[in-house]
Amino acid sequence: MKKLYTLILCLGSFMFSYAQQVVKGNISDASGMPIAGVNVVEKGTTNGAISDFDGNFSISANGNSILVFSYVGYDSKEIAVNNRSTFNVTLDDGVSLDEVMLVGSRSPKRTAIDTAVPVDVINVADIASNTGKVEVNEILQYAAPSFNASKQSGSDGADHIVPASLRGLGPDQTLVLINGKRRHQSSLVNIFGTRGRGNSGTDLNAIPANAIKRIEVLRDGASAQYGSDAIAGVINIVLKDNTDGFTGGITYGAYSTAIGDGWEEATGETLSNVEGENRLDGKSKSWDGETVKIDANYGVSLNDAGGYMNFTTEFLSRQNTLRPGFSWRQGYGSAGVDGFNFMINSALPINDNTEIYAFGGRNYRDTDAYAFSRDSFANGDNRSVPSLYLTDLHLELPLTLPMFRFRLV
Repeated sequence: MKKLYTLILCLGSFMFSYAQQVVKGNISDASGMPIAGVNVVEKGTTNGAISDFDGNFSISANGNSILVFSYVGYDSKEIAVNNRSTFNVTLDDGVSLDEVMLVGSRSPKRTAIDTAVPVDVINVADIASNTGKVEVNEILQYAAPSFNASKQSGSDGADHIVPASLRGLGPDQTLVLINGKRRHQSSLVNIFGTRGRGNSGTDLNAIPANAIKRIEVLRDGASAQYGSDAIAGVINIVLKDNTDGFTGGITYGAYSTAIGDGWEEATGETLSNVEGENRLDGKSKSWDGETVKIDANYGVSLNDAGGYMNFTTEFLSRQNTLRPGFSWRQGYGSAGVDGFNFMINSALPINDNTEIYAFGGRNYRDTDAYAFSRDSFANGDNRSVPSLYLTDLHLELPLTLPMFRFRLV
């Protein structure tokens, strides 16, 4: 009987050793380079291992099991153990990633694979068509993190040239490039309670959105490349260089602002601060902010060496949005804009080392914006102090000049 127990125990140990065995091997790519960090999992279980820096792995698995090898960027592979203790695995590339060039970098060899900081690459055409945004500031506001260019009604010239900023810093601390070349700043100095007070930013809306191929936004590490002008970051605008003929588009939009019947009776208030067709009575005032944009782009080839000339024209008409209070003198909302933009981008290669390029544009913009006009004492809005103004003082100052006499009263 004791011999029988010993035989059963030995058979059990042999069966267990047959069921579980250590499998080792090496994992490499198609070029023979080892791959570190590959997940090796026994299929159908939670038993797994990870390859080391040299691509070696070791896992205790069933002799009849299947091992699954997976890693980001490679096709997963399943291999049956078949009681083997050692075998090598080759993973095939599963995802082909296009190389991204950082246009405007001061290092001609600088590419995305050598860059330790992220670069946002924004496709302007896709965002504009999917969101209905018509200006460059609006597109970046929608798509780029930490970019801020919201309109500020009644704040100095901010309705005409919207101050744009990155990372909450001043508008003049963001470096704007076009095709990697510095873009000039506007002549407007923001001085009246706007974002970036005392700064002169770059007017991005002067560039037609249809003229832009893509926009690259670099935030972290920008000043290390471009200096103190790029403390907030760099916005590089790459213009279109296509030569495949004509493209164009028409955009229309408006806001529905109907109040609804019975509002005046329910509240006892009358929004009679706007006259005529725009009267806010819930019936005749139903739409505002009507926007019409017409743009066209045309590109031609200059030679067989890749020379091109690309033209873009854009017409934009946007009506005011009306968000007033109960005083007819107070009107709050976005400004109305009538503008025309034109842009040209061209290049002519001479040889492998020489290229003649030119880009530029012309734009016209007429803005109709609300200011902070207000009643003197309406609704308790006592913003003026009459005691500061001397109403009973008369000043008489004679000035004598040869053959002339002036009297100021």
